[in-house]
Amino acid sequence: MRTRDFGANSKNEKATLYTFENANGVIMEVTDFGATLYSLLVPDKDGNPVDVVLGYDSPLGYEGPSGTGFGATIGRNGNRIGKAQFTLNGTVYELDKNNNGNNLHSGLDYYHYRKWEVKNTTENSITLSLHSQDGDQGYPGALDVDVTYTLTDDNELCIDYYGMVDADTIVNMTNHSYFNLNGHASGNVLDHELWMDADTFTATDEQLIPTGEIVPVEGTPMDFRTKKLVGRDIEEQYEALIFGGGYDHNWCLNNQGEFRKVIELSSELSGITMEVYTDLPGVQVYSGNFLKEEIGKQGIVYKHRQGICFETQHYPDAINHENFPSPIVKKGEEYCTRTVYKFV
Repeated sequence: MRTRDFGANSKNEKATLYTFENANGVIMEVTDFGATLYSLLVPDKDGNPVDVVLGYDSPLGYEGPSGTGFGATIGRNGNRIGKAQFTLNGTVYELDKNNNGNNLHSGLDYYHYRKWEVKNTTENSITLSLHSQDGDQGYPGALDVDVTYTLTDDNELCIDYYGMVDADTIVNMTNHSYFNLNGHASGNVLDHELWMDADTFTATDEQLIPTGEIVPVEGTPMDFRTKKLVGRDIEEQYEALIFGGGYDHNWCLNNQGEFRKVIELSSELSGITMEVYTDLPGVQVYSGNFLKEEIGKQGIVYKHRQGICFETQHYPDAINHENFPSPIVKKGEEYCTRTVYKFV
């Protein structure tokens, strides 16, 4: 494990970048600013290192106005909550309206704009911690959360979330990395092939807030049960794709709460394949539809659909839909979940 200075954020808090390398030449870099995955170098079919995640070169970039969330640890609740409010135990809680009158990624005081405490490091892992007080972002109860990134010699990037709450609340953490298996500087991801173990997805309104309806993927552009190009159907005049400007939807995974493989993404050009494993019930697949001339690492200009996100999660707006798996964590309960990105 190596460290280096990563600059400072707008509050003049200095950040550090932590670098880990496994026996196969895979390199993971994580910063304590936002508990963010900065880079992930994976050997391609010719053995050349390819950085497969988008990012910025300093905390100031991550704080920028475009709100891309590159590599970010998202909390307390990832994704959207309709009308920026919910009711829990008879009390109505109001949240920031930061997305067309709705709440996205918990509002304006993002976890990924904060300096996290480095709790522990080993030769292949880092654990970062955050204390979120009662009322933080509008949520009830204090949350103490740890996020651990581990790089294994099986080429697995493991992300483990562990939290404790002192009152009933919502906890729905996720990671917002944008992947491009041809390299972060290589252009769009429409030539990547994607398989996903999901028979249904959650329908939304025009603002991407779930209606509560769970829709079969059969016969729609949302069907990835047989591997296909990300770009094959993305421009079809299908209501969900029109609303999202491409893929920006929650798929209902078939894992039944068990930790197992749910996604496979591959690139013929680089020869890199990534598998995704999780115990969570859903995943938001976002095809970078709103990326527009974003200046990223090494001055690279990221353009439309230059990365794709796999945000493992509870369904969006789950707190307002009784038929969705619940994101509520009860007082004294542990919050514990794992997602793994494995390169084969």
